[in-house]
Amino acid sequence: MLSSVPLHESKTGMTPVRRVPRSLKQEYQEFILQRLEEFKNTLPRTELLQIGDEAVRELQASAQEQYLLTEVLLLEHVDRIIARRLRLPSFPRWRQKHRALREAQREPTHWGLDRGHPLVPWATRVEPADIVVVLGAAALGEALFLAAHDAEVFLLDQDLGAVEAAEGRAVTEQLAGTFQALVINFGSWFPDLAPSLVAIAPGCLAQLRAKERTSLIADLQVRTPSGGVHVVLPPAAEHREVIPLAPEALQTLYRGWQVQQGRRSKRSGFTAIKPPRQVDTALNVSD
Repeated sequence: MLSSVPLHESKTGMTPVRRVPRSLKQEYQEFILQRLEEFKNTLPRTELLQIGDEAVRELQASAQEQYLLTEVLLLEHVDRIIARRLRLPSFPRWRQKHRALREAQREPTHWGLDRGHPLVPWATRVEPADIVVVLGAAALGEALFLAAHDAEVFLLDQDLGAVEAAEGRAVTEQLAGTFQALVINFGSWFPDLAPSLVAIAPGCLAQLRAKERTSLIADLQVRTPSGGVHVVLPPAAEHREVIPLAPEALQTLYRGWQVQQGRRSKRSGFTAIKPPRQVDTALNVSD
């Protein structure tokens, strides 16, 4: 099993917020609120006002002057009216569908990945507290696949539009609670994370200078604990790259790591496992 690793102390004050695992009840409430907001955003103002008038009438009819009609009560009742119109599911019915959805999302084929994908064997080994870093929005499917296994996933890319699209997809898939997408400039600043698993879409690093790529990978390697895993994905996983960068171009940066080649060819990507530190090995021997 991949070990859970805490965040380092922040040197920049920009540490991503660790999200407390949510209960199913909280996920249900988020689902309902999302559907309500989506519906409201499609309505013209006149129709929203009509629903507000309907809410006032219903509240006045049921209140019988027992309480004061406040804005909060009105807004809550507007939401109830919209929920009725949308026929949103009750919690027990949603929970049943949610479980079925999550089971489907834990299959690689749900994300267009085959069962021989290099991340598949690692997905079942992550634990809910494990931090996963995915470099490159081209690997969004891989990122959400890992989020469906309850890892805390951070997708990093330099393209704002790609990051916003990734966040939207996570919301649609009801995975926003275990997924964050961040815009960063590779080679300059990196969020203060200590990932147990790193997945890299090489194309996202293609426009960096060799020195910047080396620095970025070295930073990730230092942050990764002993026994942590880096998976450099095959080019087939990338759809947004402008300049191709073969996975083997990064393999030279993993000297001293345990490297496993992809099954098909060098261009199938590779997996690198960080060896135990010498001090750890010495302690194990002394025991």
